[in-house]
Amino acid sequence: MQTRFTEEQLATPDIARADDILRKCVHCGFCTATCPTYLVTGDERDSPRGRIWLIRELLEGKAEDPEVAGHHLDRCLTCLSCMSTCPSGVDYMHLADIGRRHAAQTRKRPYFDRLIRKVLVEVLSRRMLAYIMLLLASFIRPFSGILPRRIAAMLKVAPASFPRLDRTGAKDNIFYTTKTPARARVAMLAGCAQRAIDPDINAATIRLLNRLGVDVVVRKGASCCGALAHHGGDETAAHDRMSETIRAWSNELRYRKLDAIVVNASGCGTTVKDYGDAFRHDSTLAEEAAKISSLALDITEFIDRIGLGPIDPTVGEGKTVTYHSACSMQHGQRIRSLPKELLGKAGFSVREPAESHICCGSAGIYNALQPEISQDLQKRKIANLDASGGDIVAAGNLGCINQMAGAKAPVVHTIELLDWATGGPKPRKLR
Repeated sequence: MQTRFTEEQLATPDIARADDILRKCVHCGFCTATCPTYLVTGDERDSPRGRIWLIRELLEGKAEDPEVAGHHLDRCLTCLSCMSTCPSGVDYMHLADIGRRHAAQTRKRPYFDRLIRKVLVEVLSRRMLAYIMLLLASFIRPFSGILPRRIAAMLKVAPASFPRLDRTGAKDNIFYTTKTPARARVAMLAGCAQRAIDPDINAATIRLLNRLGVDVVVRKGASCCGALAHHGGDETAAHDRMSETIRAWSNELRYRKLDAIVVNASGCGTTVKDYGDAFRHDSTLAEEAAKISSLALDITEFIDRIGLGPIDPTVGEGKTVTYHSACSMQHGQRIRSLPKELLGKAGFSVREPAESHICCGSAGIYNALQPEISQDLQKRKIANLDASGGDIVAAGNLGCINQMAGAKAPVVHTIELLDWATGGPKPRKLR
């Protein structure tokens, strides 16, 4: 793509980077075939190719209506399917970030939109507030028909039931293996909304790692990765939460060696692995952020590295698992076959649904901000899951698990199945 930035504009780091990314786009249109929003709306401006054009117009100051560009950027799921498809290697993820930052400077969202985004970011990134809000949502849900559309959409994506609140990460803690000596020492991201919605994920992760001879370090300061705020367009809140997490893990690294930083939510993992890029111009945190990104692994990557251990063959016998690969897993982190291979080693028969590359519509807080598109994608995904005929659906990201809860088969985290197959309890949703 041809660009016409001035020398003054190119002196700005964001513009210089955008110029480099934009020039790689050849307008081939391959991305339109795999873009979920384009599949739903059929609007070229809701495709990566269309959004790239809008971003260039915005950055060059030639956009006829910045509000239109901002609207279509808001509708992007940032699923990154286009990056898997693009033959030219266009870095759409960081280009979209630049475009959204610029759009935020040239438009003002309606007050109610700003309020909803602020509430979602502030509440969901704090486990106790998230737990209280979701409990309240379960009581209000029957009245959603008489509430404003956006409020009703938020109620619809709230989980239907709640277990106990996950205490993991409420204080600094180390979960020691009983094996001596320990094979490895890792830090684990405790998570924010995940602890309010599904405590079984962290519990299964810690059990399995301890069983495999790994000490697990959890730091109170390293709970929210900043992804929710980033998705909500609140760059200040995102930076603050990322900085807090970086500092918490940096303090740990100063005193003891960490073999890895494990993340059991692929959306968070994509963000943590990008810390080095996000803080590359930060004079105080650049080095620490790059170190943390280099250590970050999805939980399945780390399990594969150390080996799954002895398997109970009766657990997976005769059970078929439909594996849903979250966009942040297959497109963001480029982890595609590994989780399926681990499930196969655990004794399960594994299959994929049709259109496995298409987003389920969760995308952080997208399902609350863009309910129409999200619900279309949700129905499409659940129909494909049901058609697969699996006894269980497995996924590696909480948002997807919650979004697909309407499927006929129970939806659990991959790590819960691996924990069960190696001596852990049967997942609660399967009992």
